[in-house]
Amino acid sequence: MKFTSMIAGTALGLALTASAQAQAVTGANTDEILSIAKNYGDASMTKQSNGDPQITGEINGVAYQVYFRNCTNNKNCEDLNFYLGFLDIKPSLEQINDWNFNKRFSRAYLDQDKDACVEMDLDLVQGVSAKYLDSQFSLWKMVVEQFADHVGYKS
Repeated sequence: MKFTSMIAGTALGLALTASAQAQAVTGANTDEILSIAKNYGDASMTKQSNGDPQITGEINGVAYQVYFRNCTNNKNCEDLNFYLGFLDIKPSLEQINDWNFNKRFSRAYLDQDKDACVEMDLDLVQGVSAKYLDSQFSLWKMVVEQFADHVGYKS
C-alpha cells in the first residue's frame, strides 16, 4: 500500500511540475509578452536591426523599448532588456547617481550624448509565470513614470 501511494504521489508531483513548466512564459512567447505590455499602454512588436524581436511601447506619453536579447535565429530569446532614453534631457551625474543610489530594480546612466537613460533586465531562460511577467511590466511602468519625473521630463 505504501509503495502504491508513493508511486501515485510521485506521478502527481511530476504532473504538477510538467503543468507548471508548460505555463511558463519564455522569450519564445513574443505574442504573450506583447499582450502583457499592452496592458500598460500602446505597444507593438517590431524588429531590431539584427532581426530579433523588439516591443516599442508608450506609458503615459513616454516611449520605451523592450529588446529581446540572446536570441537563437531571431527567436527563443533568453532575456528582455527594458530601455528608456530621453533625447536632449541631460541631467547631472549627481541626479543619475541619486537615482541609482535610491532605486533597486533599474539602472540609470548618461549615454554618449549625455542624455538620460534607464534600463531593467529580466531573465527568461527558465521561463516565468504570466503573473510574474505582468508584475515586471508593472514595475517597469513605475520606473518609467518615476524616472521621467526624476529627470524633469514634461509630456
